[in-house]
Amino acid sequence: MIRQAYVQAGDEPTPALKDIRDRIATAVDATDGSGLERLTCWLQMPVDSSFGKMMDSDCQGRGNRIGGLLSPAKGGLFKPADLGSVLVASAAWAGIDKALKAGSAVFVNGPAEHVGGATSKFTSGFHVIVFLAVGKDTDESVYYLGLDPDVSATTESRKAWETLVSGKPETKPADFTPAKSLGVVRTMILGDAESGFGPLVRKYYVDTTAKFPKIKRFV
Repeated sequence: MIRQAYVQAGDEPTPALKDIRDRIATAVDATDGSGLERLTCWLQMPVDSSFGKMMDSDCQGRGNRIGGLLSPAKGGLFKPADLGSVLVASAAWAGIDKALKAGSAVFVNGPAEHVGGATSKFTSGFHVIVFLAVGKDTDESVYYLGLDPDVSATTESRKAWETLVSGKPETKPADFTPAKSLGVVRTMILGDAESGFGPLVRKYYVDTTAKFPKIKRFV
């Protein structure tokens, strides 16, 4: 699994954190449709707080949609070649860096157990996340700022979801009003503070010198 961490004060990726936050906020606020449609536009979520069953496994369609909404650059969403089959991994990641710095989001498809979160319900086949920026820590470790729509992905994302649906009876996704849905999406992606992000946005420390593991295809 790609090592992941949450954004820290002082992180300075390109594009800047404020620019990414503004880009996300603008796109989320422009989302229309019913409460459930607004939720499913952005989130891959469970049917309730137990995480026993997820509403869908459409990470590919959601990655395409979110990536497009978050790509103000002229070129739109950047979809690199299969990162498990590229001839030279470092060259592929140089292209990804260039796209990110130009304002495109990047569609990242890889084995679920490699690109997903530690507690994800999706542990086989492929999973899609969206990269939005590239940066370096003070120790020169390169990271990519990524949005993983999977609410089940981490302990933190699960706790945030449970808080949002708390109550007796708990609020199910289908019961959210349109306005409430946008608030839920904002909390999960942007968090409740004016800076930083929610639990679905994380730093990914990719080994840019190595190919991704191959995706296991199930017939």
